[in-house]
Amino acid sequence: MVQSLLVLAPTFAVIAFFLIGPFNWSRRQTWTRAVTCAFVAAAATRYMIWRLTETVLPYPNDGANFYWVWFIFIVELLAVSEVFLFLILMSRHVDRSAEADRLARVFFHRQQSELPTVDVFIPTYNEPLDVLERTIVGALALDYPKDKLRVYVLDDGRRDWLRNYCEHHGAVHVIRPDNAHAKAGNMNNGLRVSSGDFVAIFDADFVPYRHFLRRTLPFFSDSTIGIVQTPQHFFNVDPVQSNLGLENIWPDEQRLFFDEIAPSRDGWDVSFCCGSCSIARRKAVEAIDGFPTESITEDLLTTLSMLNKGYKTRYLNERLSMGLAAENLTGYFVQRERWCQGGIQTLYLHNGPLRGPGLSLFQRIMFLPMSWLVQYLVRLTVLIVPIAYFWFGALPLHFTEVADYVSHQVPLLAAYFLLMLWITPTRYLPVVSSAVGTFGAFRMLPTVISSLVRPFGKPFKVTPKGSGNEEGVFDAYTFTWIAGFIVATALGIVINIVPETTRIQGAFSPIAALWAGINIMVLVIASLICFEKPRRLFQAFKLDEAANVDGSPGRLVSLSLEKAVIAVPTETRFQSTRVRLALDGFEPIEAELRQATQRRGDISRSGDMRRYYLHLHFDLNGVERDKMIVKLYTGRYSQDIPDIDKVAVSVNLLLRAFGRTRTA
Repeated sequence: MVQSLLVLAPTFAVIAFFLIGPFNWSRRQTWTRAVTCAFVAAAATRYMIWRLTETVLPYPNDGANFYWVWFIFIVELLAVSEVFLFLILMSRHVDRSAEADRLARVFFHRQQSELPTVDVFIPTYNEPLDVLERTIVGALALDYPKDKLRVYVLDDGRRDWLRNYCEHHGAVHVIRPDNAHAKAGNMNNGLRVSSGDFVAIFDADFVPYRHFLRRTLPFFSDSTIGIVQTPQHFFNVDPVQSNLGLENIWPDEQRLFFDEIAPSRDGWDVSFCCGSCSIARRKAVEAIDGFPTESITEDLLTTLSMLNKGYKTRYLNERLSMGLAAENLTGYFVQRERWCQGGIQTLYLHNGPLRGPGLSLFQRIMFLPMSWLVQYLVRLTVLIVPIAYFWFGALPLHFTEVADYVSHQVPLLAAYFLLMLWITPTRYLPVVSSAVGTFGAFRMLPTVISSLVRPFGKPFKVTPKGSGNEEGVFDAYTFTWIAGFIVATALGIVINIVPETTRIQGAFSPIAALWAGINIMVLVIASLICFEKPRRLFQAFKLDEAANVDGSPGRLVSLSLEKAVIAVPTETRFQSTRVRLALDGFEPIEAELRQATQRRGDISRSGDMRRYYLHLHFDLNGVERDKMIVKLYTGRYSQDIPDIDKVAVSVNLLLRAFGRTRTA
């Protein structure tokens, strides 16, 4: 008993530290973050010293297993190196909203004639009108003097219908004779035909909020600021949320970066441009000879090039735009493979983190694409270790006793997971986050390797937008790999349970069995992501506003560009399925009543239904449709998931896994 307590003492110490300290501290204070990150770094250092001195160096050179032990240690060393960089980053945090308030009071105190001119660039290639119209109308509705603002639609698709749409709405339609250098070349062509003091960039599927310029422009009062980046938020669910059935209880995958990591990077002055939802100083762009074309991620390279010239990037963590997340797994991987390849390309470029002039050593280190280089290799290795042990008896370390392993690795894992739960309480859940990373590893690791071997030559791929997905489609490639690892892991356990077929005996066996069990659980969750769930192409926003249907009052509870859901008392009756919908600020809308539903939550104590819901469909055109776009997409509403409901996530995943197993 005493010996067991001694073995678990380091873990108890970690838990006690978090219960006494961080869980009672503000996670926004620099000193609390620094102390907590330093504590986790100490746990990682203790573990790696033990690994090297007790489990690697003593291992005899007995052939293949000797090299296997060193390979696993090197992978762990890479993983811990990435963790150390992460801890350094997260030890700071900055919120620039108060600074934006202060700067705005001075910046907009001047006369309107003294305000700078702004060009809005909307680069586009093959997006349909229902995607583009939101962005164009939203950009034209920006709260800024109209004589100081011009919207440029940079059309690499050279479409006549888009030119007509732009002319009708007052945007400038720009084309060029070829598509050289993809998005970067398109924006450089935009620079040649425009002259604004600042250039705001929105991808074709992102809609700026009306006050975007009011919040970002004041930062340029500092002449060293070259770019101001804002977070990317989405009005639809991404394929990970949807395929796991967690649309309303799990945030989109990019929230961890934009809500937590990006503000911390800004605290160290190593924030970077993410392309869309950003605004740049034209003089700074001209100082680097336009947007760089050497990499397919021109945004990251733009930041590095500006750092070479002494310009900085600022990050304002406020919701100032809303866009379209990848709508299916095809788009999901097109995006991430492009980001991965572009990040690795910077290692080979003259203005990248290794060779770029004017960068400090700290900046060089922080702009290394460590996450792309390390995370997928680590995840795949984690899956392979128990399989290699069960099938071939390959030990991942010179093992002494289970107690030593528990005394050193468990405290580190506990420290890291507790740090993540404290520092990102609404954006992280260990098993689900691991499953998402594991799901991506099977496609992304080949991309990492090919990008290291042949970084250039692959064409720029535009993320498909407005495509949705078809019911029944699934990622067969990734699912096959996942299924193979599940079978190999499970059979390895079964074979070694039976004495007649067991291949291994030793103190590592219970650790390997637990490790394998966790891997199977993670792989099962990852497999669920492979099955595409059908999703609607239109996005509805939840509201609670007054509305009127054929003179009868009701509450508007959901609204999109094509449909409204109105709650009305159960006694309300209509003479026809054609009704007139009255919304504040709009002319009466002719709508079709296609469905009336009831909800269980609207049952009174007596058992009577208090209201029912009218599903009204309509077709808006011209000015009224533009007004609806401005109403819905330019800042009044959002699709937030404020907190992770951990119980709901667990129950949903169990039900989904069970349901998928029964139908398989």
